[in-house]
Amino acid sequence: MSSQAWKFQSDLSSITRMDVPLKSACQPHAAPAAATNKGGSAPTGPAAASSMNRSGLNTSSLLNASRLNASSRFNPANNGSFSMSHSLLSTSAGPGSKRLSESIRKTPSKTPKNSPGRKENLTPGRKTPGGGPQDRFIPARQANDLETSHFRLMRSISDQSQIEAEATLSPSKREYRRQMSEALTGSELDASARIISYTNKAPKAPETHANGLKVLYTQPKTPGSVTAKKYIRHIPQVPERILDAPEIMNDYYLNLLDWSANNHLAVALGGHIYLWNASNGEIQQLCEMDSVEDYVCSVKWIKEGNILAVGNSAGDVALWDVEHLKRIRLMSGHTDRVASLSWNSYIVSSGSRSGQIHHGDVRVADHLVGQLEGHTQEVCGLAWSPDGKMLASGGNDNLLNVWSAAHGECFTDATPKYSFSHHQAAVKALAWCPWQPNVLASGGGTADRTIRIWNCNNGTSLHSVDTKSQVCALLWSKEYKELVSSHGFANNEISIWKYPTMTKVAELFGHTERVLHLSMSPDGSTIVSGGADETLRLWKCFQPDPSKKKQEIQSKSGGSKLISRAGIR
Repeated sequence: MSSQAWKFQSDLSSITRMDVPLKSACQPHAAPAAATNKGGSAPTGPAAASSMNRSGLNTSSLLNASRLNASSRFNPANNGSFSMSHSLLSTSAGPGSKRLSESIRKTPSKTPKNSPGRKENLTPGRKTPGGGPQDRFIPARQANDLETSHFRLMRSISDQSQIEAEATLSPSKREYRRQMSEALTGSELDASARIISYTNKAPKAPETHANGLKVLYTQPKTPGSVTAKKYIRHIPQVPERILDAPEIMNDYYLNLLDWSANNHLAVALGGHIYLWNASNGEIQQLCEMDSVEDYVCSVKWIKEGNILAVGNSAGDVALWDVEHLKRIRLMSGHTDRVASLSWNSYIVSSGSRSGQIHHGDVRVADHLVGQLEGHTQEVCGLAWSPDGKMLASGGNDNLLNVWSAAHGECFTDATPKYSFSHHQAAVKALAWCPWQPNVLASGGGTADRTIRIWNCNNGTSLHSVDTKSQVCALLWSKEYKELVSSHGFANNEISIWKYPTMTKVAELFGHTERVLHLSMSPDGSTIVSGGADETLRLWKCFQPDPSKKKQEIQSKSGGSKLISRAGIR
């Protein structure tokens, strides 16, 4: 840039400044102002040219022009302010005015213009890291649904109890509500969704910034969690197989279904017992009651072997050898029907409608070794713990009794260890936890509808869940540490609960009437349900986790290698 153009631009900027006195801002820089002619025009000739070369412009003319321009700018009646200042500037220039105007047009402006890709710093004396002001978060209105956000905000303030109630809904009901929400509002009303979204994200800290709390609130990932693939388990919602069970009795207090360790399923249909071989699908009849009026009330397999205990309506307990299809023993003693059975080694315990529990030793002729009088009505639930140290009994008198085994024996003492009266209906559903032998699950009938978890070491209640329907049977899944329950009125469903949180994992529908019986296959992958709709349904709900199975195989192979190496040495 030439010195003349620079001086002109400096004079022009000093004239237009409003924060300094006008006199100090408009003093000439170098040469005195050139005199004008009488007509008001600028002098011409060599003198004028030399004066223009020294000072670059007539400063007095610029001053007059700026004053006139300012007065005309603030005078509403004057519409020619721009032309007046333009004419004065043009008359004050000499022969080099054309070259000077061209240099002015080419000179970039000092004042930056706002452009779409340029950010203006609001504090000139202070620089913000990142090149712009990022300490303000302005909501993006285009990305927000104001009506939905307002609904979520007011719902979180006023309807907290309703939100907590919705958290306990079953998966099918939650899916139904999600679909209804999408149909009505166009989006899912998720409680965890953002109410306000912002245009810019929070600025990142510099690389040199050290956070002292980072060590407290973060933890490194283990190599196993980084490399291991997450196994997503699929629970089929339809049964794998359906078997007809005609004439199965619709009686809540009976136990008519059991699955053996040798993969044989026994089911009582009226006065007959049928066996279904799950390995090859073969079905055969085991026995039939002698009298037409008699019927089978309970069946129970021995823990290991082919012996099946059968309780009938006459008060007898029969032992059947399934391999040879013949009865090997008949044990009498009850005065009424035997609705529940349970094995503990060589002791078979039986519960009767009279409220009595008998312990029978199958090795001796005089089989009765113990008699319990803990219930006043029918004993419809009976289960020995996996370690054989405790017996649980549930009755139609709404009582749950826990009996301790006698010292060094497989039968119990005459008085119960604990007697719980928390249930408000008959206690038929009983199941001991296979990995925690002291934990017991119990379920109540129609007036109770509750599943309770007990610690039988100290007699405390660990958990209680209202299932909203009659609890008919309970089972534990060791593979996934879950509890399975079957229900009657009003849902007629099978529910799977995660332990110990007791959150519902899945619901299985298919039975048209109440699901009275449950049993599990010996490999723990399949459950069978028996309903009053005269059907047996097999559900493959607990397929083994492939990663766990692989780890077990590797551990077994590693153990064998150590043994072989030790043998070689």
